[in-house]
Amino acid sequence: MVYKQELNEILTIESIKYHLIGGQMLDKYFDYRKHKTDFKTEVVAGVSTFLTMAYIMFLNPVILSDGGFDFGGVFTATALATALACFIAAFYAKTWPVGLAPGMGINAFIAYGVCLGMKYTPAEALGAVLVAGVVFLIISLTPIRAWLINSIPKSLKLGIGAGIGLFLAIIGFEIMGLTADNPVTLVQLGDLSNPLLLLGAGAFVSMIVMEKKGIKGNIIIGIIVFSAIAWLGGWAKFNGVVSSPPPMTHLLTFDLGAALSASMVTVIFTLFFIDFFDTAGTLTSVANVAGKIGKDGKIQDIDKAMLSDSVSTVAGAVMGTSTVTTYVESAAGVKAGGRTGMTSLTIGVLFLACLFFSPLATSLPKEIDGAALIYIATLFVRNIVDIEWDDIAEAGPAVLAMIAMPFTYSISHGIALAFISYAAIKILTGRFDVSPAIWVIAALSVASFVVA
Repeated sequence: MVYKQELNEILTIESIKYHLIGGQMLDKYFDYRKHKTDFKTEVVAGVSTFLTMAYIMFLNPVILSDGGFDFGGVFTATALATALACFIAAFYAKTWPVGLAPGMGINAFIAYGVCLGMKYTPAEALGAVLVAGVVFLIISLTPIRAWLINSIPKSLKLGIGAGIGLFLAIIGFEIMGLTADNPVTLVQLGDLSNPLLLLGAGAFVSMIVMEKKGIKGNIIIGIIVFSAIAWLGGWAKFNGVVSSPPPMTHLLTFDLGAALSASMVTVIFTLFFIDFFDTAGTLTSVANVAGKIGKDGKIQDIDKAMLSDSVSTVAGAVMGTSTVTTYVESAAGVKAGGRTGMTSLTIGVLFLACLFFSPLATSLPKEIDGAALIYIATLFVRNIVDIEWDDIAEAGPAVLAMIAMPFTYSISHGIALAFISYAAIKILTGRFDVSPAIWVIAALSVASFVVA
């Protein structure tokens, strides 16, 4: 009878949780009670965040492969780097319920700006990612971190973010086939008779509608559903769902020699700038939702979160993928009740499971991938409402960043022009009360154009 009683106890749902996944240890480590949460809530939060950012498994290989990277190698690196980054956040920055993965915008900069535009190889680009990650790591360990965060004007941060969104949009238009080359007007409307283009348009609309209705995972749902229509209609080839993970083609292939050359300074700065301020902005947003901002205005444990991000970038470069950063989609998990690293741990486990879905990734039509890029672009651009539009001295450089990035096809050029114009406007209006960081970045930006 005693043994039967013990068996019944073991077979209860709660006890299974503890015996199979070490629930007691996790309870103690993450201290659910202190954070007013529990195991179930944290897992649900992790699933919620995963669904909102799972698209990176498909889009990152698509984008980087355009720059000469191996699709399969990037797919595996994306899954492993994302999982590792989430595990680092879970166990080091354990009060942060966040997801980390290769960042959108940064991957496009590497593929189209660094590799295709500047003619660097994937190995050389990964070397730059590694160096930028090390710089981020060093700064995260020093007081420079807080100084930099407070030095860059809000208008420039928002304008640069929106510019990256427009850069993604023009890439999405090209991939989708919505635009085509024209020798006179440069671009023109694409072939609307292409059924895959029309399916991409349907995918974009569906993503918007699902977000409006509050459906989680709208991006990944839109991609899969409209891809399935393409397969059934015979417009795209279905390669299967699961297989063994592709080999890590770019593991330890980074080229530090090229990365440390003078010509790479602008690239490294751009990678660092985007990652650093994107992470800082994302963590601030998550902190607001999670109630992690104290009465003194300081964000609790932000140093651990920033350090986790920088270490993850270094690890990602070693594995063979672009800069790893904290995702703003983490807010979905926070809204679902996530308050600890258990949320991050759940996200990491789910991305590990994605390792076996490479055939599905290769089956997705590029036109539908392009539609997802355009949708993501809208998420970047919508923050321009917070720019100080009544102050033309603040709004002007922000708009210049937005316009320059897509039209020069370069994120780095957009950032450089924004800082140069901002510094020039301040000088000519007699405003010298700006952070020294502005003058330094503006001077470096001028030098980058001279050297180029």
